[in-house]
Amino acid sequence: MFTTCCSCRPTDKGNPNHSHNIRKWLQSTDLTREVYQHLAHYVPKIYCRGPNPFPQREDMLAQLVLLGPMEWYICGEDPAFGFPKLEQANKPSHLCGRVFKVGEPTYSCRDCAVDPTCVLCMECFLGSIHRDHRYRMTTSGGGGFCDCGDTEAWKEGPYCEKHKLNTSEIEEEEDPLIHLPEDVITRTYNIFATMFHYAVEILTWEKESELPADLEMVEKTDTYYCMLFNDEVHTYEQVIYTLQKAVNCTQKEAIGFATTVDRDGRRSVRYGDFAYCEQAKSVIVRNTSRQTKPLKVQVMHSSIVAHQNFGLKLLSWLGSVIGYSDGLRRILCQVGLQEGPDGENSSLVDRLMLNDSKLWKGARSVYHQLFMSSLLMDLKYKKLFAVRFAKNYERLQSDYVTDDHDREFSVADLSVQIFTVPSLARMLITEENLLTIIIKTFMDHLRHRDAQGRFQFERYTALQAFKFRRVQSLILDLKYVLISKPTEWSDDLRQKFLEGFDAFLELLKCMQGMDPVTRQVGQHIEMEPEWEAAFTLQMKLTHVISMMQDWCALDEKVLIEAYKKCLAVLMQCHGGFTDGEQPVTLSICGHSVETIRYCVSQEKVSIHLPISRLLAGLHVLLSKSEVAYKFPELLPLSELSPPMLIEHPLRCLVLCAQVHAGMWRRNGFSLVNQIYYYHNVKCRREMFDKDIIMLQTGVSMMDPNHFLMIMLSRFELYQIFSTPDYGKRLSSEITHKDVVQQNNTLIEEMLYLIIMLVGERFSPGVGQVNATDEIKREIIHQLSIKPMAHSELVKSLPEDENKETGMESVIEAVAHFKTFFPPRKPGLTGRGMYELKPECAKEFNLYFYHFSRAEQSKAEEAQRKLKRQNREDTALPPPVLPPFCPLFASLVNILQSDVMLYIIRTILHWAVEHNGYAWSESMLQRVLHLIGMALQEEKQHLENVMEEHVVTFTFAQKISKPGEAPNNSPSILAMLETLQNAPYLEVHKDMIRWILKTFNAIKKMRESSSASSVAETEGTITEESSRDKDKAERKRKAEIARLRREKVMAQMSEMQRNFIDENKDLFQQTVAEEASNSAVLDNSPMVSDTTLTALGPEQTQVPKQRQFVTCILCQEEQEVKVESKAMVLAAFVQRSTVLSKNRNKVIQDPEKYDPLFMHPDLSCGTHTGSCGHVMHAHCWQS
Repeated sequence: MFTTCCSCRPTDKGNPNHSHNIRKWLQSTDLTREVYQHLAHYVPKIYCRGPNPFPQREDMLAQLVLLGPMEWYICGEDPAFGFPKLEQANKPSHLCGRVFKVGEPTYSCRDCAVDPTCVLCMECFLGSIHRDHRYRMTTSGGGGFCDCGDTEAWKEGPYCEKHKLNTSEIEEEEDPLIHLPEDVITRTYNIFATMFHYAVEILTWEKESELPADLEMVEKTDTYYCMLFNDEVHTYEQVIYTLQKAVNCTQKEAIGFATTVDRDGRRSVRYGDFAYCEQAKSVIVRNTSRQTKPLKVQVMHSSIVAHQNFGLKLLSWLGSVIGYSDGLRRILCQVGLQEGPDGENSSLVDRLMLNDSKLWKGARSVYHQLFMSSLLMDLKYKKLFAVRFAKNYERLQSDYVTDDHDREFSVADLSVQIFTVPSLARMLITEENLLTIIIKTFMDHLRHRDAQGRFQFERYTALQAFKFRRVQSLILDLKYVLISKPTEWSDDLRQKFLEGFDAFLELLKCMQGMDPVTRQVGQHIEMEPEWEAAFTLQMKLTHVISMMQDWCALDEKVLIEAYKKCLAVLMQCHGGFTDGEQPVTLSICGHSVETIRYCVSQEKVSIHLPISRLLAGLHVLLSKSEVAYKFPELLPLSELSPPMLIEHPLRCLVLCAQVHAGMWRRNGFSLVNQIYYYHNVKCRREMFDKDIIMLQTGVSMMDPNHFLMIMLSRFELYQIFSTPDYGKRLSSEITHKDVVQQNNTLIEEMLYLIIMLVGERFSPGVGQVNATDEIKREIIHQLSIKPMAHSELVKSLPEDENKETGMESVIEAVAHFKTFFPPRKPGLTGRGMYELKPECAKEFNLYFYHFSRAEQSKAEEAQRKLKRQNREDTALPPPVLPPFCPLFASLVNILQSDVMLYIIRTILHWAVEHNGYAWSESMLQRVLHLIGMALQEEKQHLENVMEEHVVTFTFAQKISKPGEAPNNSPSILAMLETLQNAPYLEVHKDMIRWILKTFNAIKKMRESSSASSVAETEGTITEESSRDKDKAERKRKAEIARLRREKVMAQMSEMQRNFIDENKDLFQQTVAEEASNSAVLDNSPMVSDTTLTALGPEQTQVPKQRQFVTCILCQEEQEVKVESKAMVLAAFVQRSTVLSKNRNKVIQDPEKYDPLFMHPDLSCGTHTGSCGHVMHAHCWQS
């Protein structure tokens, strides 16, 4: 039975013991010594008197004998009267500050919360305006407090009804100490300083058998506890089994011990003398050290355990006392943050934080709650505490990583309470360089690198994997700091943010090219490589990368500097991307480009390219914010090397294509999983999407013909398209059927990539759209597959850093909400689903880049079915697209480039000669889609063209021209008309018919616009000023000439079509003969039955052939006539001895040597060379 000594028993109601102690403490010159003596005497007599604790009795006696005198001392009277007086004089805080318990409901307003960490308790939520908003309800994991009253946490409605009453009465800068009497302030400071110091000293005490000198007992008993501590390594079953053996207890008792250890962090499992407890310790250590580190066990003297238990009670008591008055809270904050005699990190708060990992779970929870109810509730000391936390950040995180307790039991978890406050985050970035500290601390824990300095996760041990999981919490801290964007920038903030950006680039540099893969040939890979760690890191950083870009977008100076820094790091990473690679020259259609000889199927390739993708994001921001047009001189755009920019993203996309083609089967599932996550909604925003944007960036700055040749080379298709009849020879060889199938798939993937590059312009900055248009398009294409429930649709959309998709703001514009009932199941409740509005179907793009292949197939089937139900043709033409931003405007030229037309012509030729070549309907479908995109683009250009401009996009004109020598293949238009009647392409007839219809519409638009522009020019020419007459005349003549040419071409095309329709059978039989004989016919002289007369009065009149040339400088087209402006060629004249018969002869006076005079010995001749580009003489001179 638990007993108490006489001195601890309750006395009469007047508590003379209290009066005696208080008089003694008031008169003492050394309060600390007096209090310590009191504690040394009574604490061991109250706490830890036997093997089983009696917490209720202990707490009652502690309140009576230990805490009661302190309360009397603070109030100067009975605390039953003193504390209510303090509470009445106090000006209540406008902050709620309710600390959440485990499992308690919390509410966050999705409309008004600054970030998802801003939450309300139930009482405040029900009394606020947010109950009528969109909100998110969750359960608390313990810790954290209600943010009601914090104006920085809410965009609107920061106060509930309960706390709103106090806002008019309180001034933010008012010192709460003015409401306390001076004597109370003095006494409170003295007792708080003594008791806080005592609690910190005893909780951080590391000796097991002796107390601090001030607390030592005169008579020391031989009573000890065998104290078992919690860890996160051993299981319940292991602990229960070990305890049964070590302390000879029943299973029920062992379960009780294990449960208490898990909940509180420690529990005494044996009480007795030292030897008795030491025996139990040795058994526990021996039984738990075979496979992992042993359980932590200490044999502690009972007096130490007693003082530590009272220390926890004391911290809880401090937390309750400061609730009576903000003045008391301010005093405790002053005591806690006051520097000690040892200088830096010697304050009581610092000592507790730096010893956090050494404390058990219960002690941590108690002092964390005290910090939240004191330091984090006082606005002045919250800033000072934030500074101390930032200064100790590296040490705190290192302690957490090496510790094994969950994050919620670490002081490092308080970062969410500090870093999410916008004003504190800005202050810590500016004054403490917090961004750099967090990133460098993170990198310090990932030291496993390869020879190139990249992170390496291949040979991670279990311990390293454990550390990696824990160190990911630093990324969360980085997200907290960045989650609130600055509205104003100071020079210090710019400087410190850019320093942090430098550190972030160093982090991404270690990720650039990590986990490279090489194609496995011959034998299947023996062991699946580690890939999850790298993708986990990528997923954790996805929102941080996006937020870094968001910060850069808010300030033009920051954006420009960040762009320069990112480009410099990318050039460091890829500066040697041609090292060791042999250069090779590619030539198609008269265009040549030099690149490197690189095969994705033979060399190493990595899917991780964060630096390239970050630069792509910043480049888009230059366009979106118009910085690229305002300050071009400040940007290093001239230093950009488009081939370098596109190289690695292109390799990554080729890798995906080859995996889809089945070329990497022997690499196992690890690569398949990487490709899956690369396209997955969780990763694609900062991976796949940015690779597309980087290719768009590169293509917009280079000749599209050069890009297409490089792309053919990387897809390993260059030989197929550059060698005549290569595909015919390959398809005839039975042994290469797998290769044919792979090549067909690669051609399909390459065409799909071209469609994406030209068609994906719904990112703000790439196309002239906003974020709403982007999310609308995502929803339209998801609902094109099938009607979807709200939850299903949300899962398919990317979330931002606030876990928002933006769906609610646009869903009503694109979809109806309907209830669908299961067929033939009348008892079941209907399911509410979103169905796409019919008018939105025209925006459907069959080759939407976020479709998986299964989704694309389902969407195509669903849309064709819908068209059949509406009695429409089943063509799925490309939608009308928004225009590109000026920085990307040249991208459309890829569609009308010579190499693109050659690729289209080649594939159509394969389809026409369908029995002789290896081709696929999917390949043809993509070509038809590309032709449709080009025609839509030209149609838009004609509809939106300004009166003074000439449309330079002339795809319709180019596809109506036949191929050039030596093949002289039919025009693309003619082949389309042939395919329209092909019985084996029934499914594509509607699409071909739509293409021909669109072509005719464009032709009519050009004819009408040309005629009207000529009439307008003639009608207004008299009003033009003399300065503009030449320009207007040139334009008029060029337009007339273009109109004339188009009419001739249209007539020829019409005659050809009529002839084909009248002689279908004959044409299909002879088309091959025409192709093979065209070269011979072109080089043969024209012979007719009529005799031609060259000279004399009966000379045969030969029609003059008109010749048109284009000035390479001003791009103006002009007919070659005597009366026209002079046209010139640039030429280089030099001496030549190629045909010399006397090479030894030396010209005596070269300056006077006449190059037109040739000596009979032909010692030196003249050679004139020209590039062949024609120019106006006046353009050349200017």
